[in-house]
Amino acid sequence: MHSTTLVGSVGRLDLLLVVGIAVFCGTIGARVFQKLRIPQVVGYIVVGIVTGGSVLNLINLELIRSLVPFNLFALGIIGFMIGGELKYEIFKQYGKQFITILLTEGLFAFFIVTVCTTLAARLLHCNWHNSLALGLVLGAISSATAPAATVDVLWEYKTRGILTRTILAIVALDDGLALLLYGFASTVSGALLGRGQDSLLSSIVVPLWEICGAAGVGISVGLTLVFILKYIKAQDKILAFSIASILLVMGLSAVLKVESILAAMIFGATLVNLRPRRSQSIFKLVESFSPPVYVLFFVLVGARLQVSGIQKWILILAVIYVLGRSVGKISGSWFGAAISNSPGTIRKYLGICLFSQAGVAIGLSILASERFGGDIGEAIIVIITATTFLVQIIGPPLVKLGVKKAGEVGLNVTEDELIASYNVRDVMDTKAPVLYAGTALGELISLVGSTENFYYPVVDNDNNLIGAVTIAGIRKTFTNEELNDWLVALDIMEPVAAKIPPDTALSDAFEQAKRLDTEYLPVVASIEDNRLVGILDCRAVRRSLSAEALARQQKADSLMSGQYV
Repeated sequence: MHSTTLVGSVGRLDLLLVVGIAVFCGTIGARVFQKLRIPQVVGYIVVGIVTGGSVLNLINLELIRSLVPFNLFALGIIGFMIGGELKYEIFKQYGKQFITILLTEGLFAFFIVTVCTTLAARLLHCNWHNSLALGLVLGAISSATAPAATVDVLWEYKTRGILTRTILAIVALDDGLALLLYGFASTVSGALLGRGQDSLLSSIVVPLWEICGAAGVGISVGLTLVFILKYIKAQDKILAFSIASILLVMGLSAVLKVESILAAMIFGATLVNLRPRRSQSIFKLVESFSPPVYVLFFVLVGARLQVSGIQKWILILAVIYVLGRSVGKISGSWFGAAISNSPGTIRKYLGICLFSQAGVAIGLSILASERFGGDIGEAIIVIITATTFLVQIIGPPLVKLGVKKAGEVGLNVTEDELIASYNVRDVMDTKAPVLYAGTALGELISLVGSTENFYYPVVDNDNNLIGAVTIAGIRKTFTNEELNDWLVALDIMEPVAAKIPPDTALSDAFEQAKRLDTEYLPVVASIEDNRLVGILDCRAVRRSLSAEALARQQKADSLMSGQYV
């Protein structure tokens, strides 16, 4: 008994150690790639590839299988956050355009991949029946788009605007379309291969059940959380109930065999539409909880991507699949945007933002490989795995390119996020009036009368900070009956409560000012160098940053309201 327990403990310790290494290295990798101006999700995936079976084999298939529940949880959070963007007023205004683009980009990818891979398979390896069966299944899978990597880029670069809204809507709905197309394609392919055990009716009913069942699960749990929120106010309890609700959604989806990511999206959409104001704080809480979850999820995605020993004809089909899918997504998005009178940014850039594929595509490929077996089944799973590796690497940079070209990067920021992104040198006042130690009182009063400042640093002849004169200090001076003309700045200045170097994080500077109960902090050249280089006026900087955040959001909203016909 003791030895069994010990072995189990060691196994769990190994798992925890690997998880810790994955999160730690993934975070470092993301930082390195950010420095190279590459989206952080690529860094996560590359770290996963290096630590996975392709290189170090630190994260092996056994460990990945043991973390499948965690992957579902991560996808649940991603789906929930996407659902928070699916607001009724957005779909009321743009719903027709979204559905039109969804159908065209999905169906274009389906038809182009089906035709190209069917012809290629016939020329390379298979007879017509096998070739068409393979082409239909690959075409159906090609319509799916992975929301996780795409959305991570949008969150990383704080994007906001009509392109961002459209991307979120399409990736939220794409999987449902892929399930329907796969139901049709698998039935026809089964008939072509003489394995048509399933009727056409069942092939339609099963995908519909996955979609409608997901809607039922998401709405039910959403309504339950909305009810609970009436009675709880504490932030920690709200977070606990929110995470528990996501777990419930994913668990019920697994038990009922419905589309789990779609259920999580509908759960988030239910919450944001029934409690629009209250839900804002909930989504912020879940977002603050999620970074390490995302890191581990994408590291595992990279570790899972292993491609070796591919036959030549399958490799050629994989290349044709990627090219056909890319052409289908780009041309379909453009065509759908054109016939729905969407703005130019959607027509130009939406297609390149829909390249990523992962969870649903791989899941469908596994189902297809189990159903059809043989060369067809092997080809399907190898092609999808190999191409997933490729598009997961190139997809995120293309999303970044699209939203950057559309001018939507950095438009979805709050005041706190702006504060976190700045150092003191970025916002300090370098032209604030300065007093010298020997400045006469009359000259000082004249300066105060001609400026609107409340804080005047005092320096010596070498520009070293030695004190400060405040409006309150000047008032005290005037109440002194022994006021004489020979008083100078040195006589009425106060000691400096604190001084900061320019490379201090703005958030740290604000925290220090709050602790000292002051609105002004002198900025010196460095900790060792006491030369004055500027003043941090905390109140003025906060007003400026608040106005900047509001202006960015208003710009994004004006783009969304003014670009559609």
